Amino acid sequence: MDKDRVKGTINEVVGNAKRHIGNVTGNTGTQVEGAVQQVKGKVQNAWGKTKDAARDVQANVRASNAADDAAAHKNPKVVVVEKRDLI
Repeated sequence: MDKDRVKGTINEVVGNAKRHIGNVTGNTGTQVEGAVQQVKGKVQNAWGKTKDAARDVQANVRASNAADDAAAHKNPKVVVVEKRDLI
């Protein structure tokens, strides 16, 4: 799991709490601050998911390439060429 996903989740939870506290106390500044922090957390979380997905794709490509290399060494292709006189 990417560190941005962890930070994003924390920002979402803290932002949500601030927003609710702002609602209860009637403090619009705290409400706005909480909403902004929530959005920041959602963006961080999405960015972390994107990075995780990219790492997964990269790992799958490497594994596939390694499997292809192993298969090529197991079953090498042999090319037979005949020599013929052209005279």
